Amino acid sequence: MLPPLLTRPHSPFRWFFAGRAVSLLGSAMAPVALAFAVLDASGRPGDLGIVLAARMVPLLAFLLVGGATADRFSRRTVLIAANLGSGLTQGVVAALLLSGHYALGAVAALEFLNGSLAAFTTPALRGLVPELVPKDELRQANSLLASVSNAAKVFGPSVSGVLVAASGGGTAIAWDAASYLLAAACLTRLPRRVGASASAGGGRTPLARDLREGWRVFRGTPWVWPVTLAFAVVNLVQTGTWQILGPQLTEQLSGSAALWGLVLSARGVGMLVMSGVTYRLTLRHLARAGQLASVLGALPLLAVGQRFAAPLLLAAAFTAGLGSALTMTAWDTSLQEHIPERVLSRVAAYDDLLSYIAIPVGQLAVGPLAQRFGGFDVATTASLCYAVVALLPLASPALRRLPHGSPAGVGEDGAAIPGADRAAVGPRRSPVRRAAGPESGARAEK
Repeated sequence: MLPPLLTRPHSPFRWFFAGRAVSLLGSAMAPVALAFAVLDASGRPGDLGIVLAARMVPLLAFLLVGGATADRFSRRTVLIAANLGSGLTQGVVAALLLSGHYALGAVAALEFLNGSLAAFTTPALRGLVPELVPKDELRQANSLLASVSNAAKVFGPSVSGVLVAASGGGTAIAWDAASYLLAAACLTRLPRRVGASASAGGGRTPLARDLREGWRVFRGTPWVWPVTLAFAVVNLVQTGTWQILGPQLTEQLSGSAALWGLVLSARGVGMLVMSGVTYRLTLRHLARAGQLASVLGALPLLAVGQRFAAPLLLAAAFTAGLGSALTMTAWDTSLQEHIPERVLSRVAAYDDLLSYIAIPVGQLAVGPLAQRFGGFDVATTASLCYAVVALLPLASPALRRLPHGSPAGVGEDGAAIPGADRAAVGPRRSPVRRAAGPESGARAEK
């Protein structure tokens, strides 16, 4: 039986969910397809690095502009335009590969455009969900979205692998392009009023002023920035170690590359299971539970670093998946419940940018560190740093006491409600400060 959010008559969330499901499956297929397509066409691993960097750089560079745009204009319109643009760019990449006209410059330029469009998509998605469902159903909505995202992560690469083996990477990228176009078609079924609340007065204030306002709200919310800074460090020590050393070290432990695939699958299954649990799970302090659960993400690195046997490593990966899914759902829901809709996309953009900005540093540093100290020791150290840093935001009373549900002590316009519990929301120091109140992200998955 389908959840009520997907069966309720005239619910706009159904079309949004359908669009996300299609798009996420295509996006989960794309990395495998693009990697094999570029390597097959060029024979040079360096080309793949350039293509991947060409997409990542604008994604980070334009996140803040994307957040401001999503708050200034209709988020529905922003998402439709971004999906149409992404479908076009991926379609041209597929055409180049399928026709045998691969050229590094052309593919890199198209992926640069694709990354730029993604910078507008991510903040708009976060900001649109509260306009589609009542606030008391945000957790269920985010759980459903997390379920389809995690299912895509489990099955998407496998489907892509089959397509690549059968007809080449270009075909799988063509499917990715089609998924963007189908997602745009689903979004057109949303009522025009949906996503339009952010556009009241859109374009009437300078972009720089909008960005400054978003920064003031982000900086002035006492439970948001500690979590963001913590995950900047978590991503610094975890992402590169996991992505680069993980396959190598698990192969050394087992003598086979197959273990790494099983580990990723176990983690994906854990995320999928917890996504179903969070749909029904009711917690008074959801943000606190999500932050505690984030510590579980350190277990696979610790298991690898300590050379645990394969069954224990798989159990650690499954447990980490459980924690990661709860963390992501709790964070997205808390942002949407407690940050005013008019600045939500900007706050989400600052959160994403600062959470991810240190990842390239970690990716570049992990190789030399492994050569100097040994891969297993680096993995162990990274896991311990991960666990300690993930716990630090819980020192903030504002995070520990943040209630799940309606904003505590804060009105929709960000103004304090007389007589509110100030201990739960923290002191106010500026008129735009939120005292109460965001994959990815662990948030490393954001």
